[in-house]
Amino acid sequence: MSKISILPDLLINKIAAGEVIERPASVVRELLDNSIDAGAARIDIEVLHGGKKLIKVSDNGMGMDRDDAALCFERHATSKIRTEDELFDISTLGFRGEALPAIASIAKVTLITSTPDAGAGTKIEINAKRKKEVADAPPAKGTSVEIRDIFYNTPARRKFLKTIPTELSHIIGTVVQKAFAYPEISFSLLHNNNEVLNVPAASDL
Repeated sequence: MSKISILPDLLINKIAAGEVIERPASVVRELLDNSIDAGAARIDIEVLHGGKKLIKVSDNGMGMDRDDAALCFERHATSKIRTEDELFDISTLGFRGEALPAIASIAKVTLITSTPDAGAGTKIEINAKRKKEVADAPPAKGTSVEIRDIFYNTPARRKFLKTIPTELSHIIGTVVQKAFAYPEISFSLLHNNNEVLNVPAASDL
């Protein structure tokens, strides 16, 4: 009897999540990278309980049409590269197409997105059981990604999360790092509905 088998997609995504997502700040980092790659001029972050309960990142970037929005949760689905040659000339922060499926494998995700000229936006709800629901949404330019209950289906991973102040400090550090690296973008951070950071774009100073 064979001892080697092909792992199911859900388990593959959970393993990938362990490589990409260590804590709530990892989710924030990946979502900020997507917003920056989308050409956002403003990025707003909202978290509850140090990101354990909720992480929401909203931007005014280029957004996605319905087909791309539905595809973005598939592993290795990316708009960043298309050919092998492009691996040697990568100009974006993300390109592997692993972050969103990894996040969706260990959390409950709601994505709302719209392109500038769209008559309607797209709303996608997906959870670790891979149940995906697609619906219309108001046509507001940009993308909003809401992550709830990180590691809810992997109790061993959730148990190793630190205290709320510690997890929040990691999130603050991640946002500050991006704000310094991209001064042309404005960033805001709310924790439990209280403003923690408000960094205007350099051109707004």
